[in-house]
Amino acid sequence: MVTLADVAQHAGVSASTVSYVLSGKRTISAVTRERVERSIAELGYHPNAGARALASSRSNIIALMMPLRMDMYVPVMTEIAIAIATHARSFGYDVLMLTGEEGPEAVRRVVGSGLADAMILMDVELEDARLPLLRQSGRPAVLIGLPAETTGLTCVDLDFAEAGALCAEHLAGLGHREIAVIGEAPAVYERRTGFAERTIDGLRARARSLGLRVLHRPSEGGYAAMAGTLAQIFTERPDTTGFVVQNETAVEPLIGLLRQNRRAVPEDISVVAVCPEQVAVQGSVRLTSVAVPAREMARHAVEHVIAKIEDRAGDQVVLLEPELTVRASSGPAPVSG
Repeated sequence: MVTLADVAQHAGVSASTVSYVLSGKRTISAVTRERVERSIAELGYHPNAGARALASSRSNIIALMMPLRMDMYVPVMTEIAIAIATHARSFGYDVLMLTGEEGPEAVRRVVGSGLADAMILMDVELEDARLPLLRQSGRPAVLIGLPAETTGLTCVDLDFAEAGALCAEHLAGLGHREIAVIGEAPAVYERRTGFAERTIDGLRARARSLGLRVLHRPSEGGYAAMAGTLAQIFTERPDTTGFVVQNETAVEPLIGLLRQNRRAVPEDISVVAVCPEQVAVQGSVRLTSVAVPAREMARHAVEHVIAKIEDRAGDQVVLLEPELTVRASSGPAPVSG
């Protein structure tokens, strides 16, 4: 294994000079710095976390809090996590993942251990129990999600309220007047998870202004649960002609069940989804959708948290503008006869 002394000998400088180049604690001439950096690259030297911490009072580790829950769509969570780890690595940071549902205790453990320089929190609730401790700690942090109160926080998210509004606007423009929203699993709303609450709030507000009637029904994924939800919707609102789906695991069951009920998409029923791009384009029907930009959210989160580590940024809320892409699943409302 290549050591700091090996780098010093190769570059023709002292070990302390190599340490200063790595830590940035002292000014080193450009010529010497370039020589040391060239030796580091040629020898493939990687300082261990303990050495980096001693040299710079930083671990170059970001803690990613990503609770894995059965009621959440894990692939999109994983895509965000992989993008965070990849982008963080390009800045010289490693990512420590905490996947348990520990809430404040996970924040307390990271702060108390000093293991990570900063935190990125996912699966943010409107009244998230982690946030009071996070604010008190003063540790650099970024939320992927939007709580009810954002004071003293940096948040990155898709503008889910506007995403819901775009779905309502699209269906209204096609002449639909009765729409149903198939939402996330009930537990997601019981926790008051921010993205789900904001989507339905934005959709309802735009629907009211456009004269649409909206029925919202949370649903578990899978055919059995979707069959019950669909039957309930058509019993309560038999004139429903448009569906908005914010539950990736419900998309294909919905399309299949509509076919079984002899309702063609989009001739009889239009379907619009808020989902990752791959879900929209890889199913049996290419869905009109508002994409969830997982990689873009990850990139913004990493860049903002590193800026906070380096004292280059204050608290701010970054909402990514949603975009609705029209595909084969939506069309004019059927003419009642």
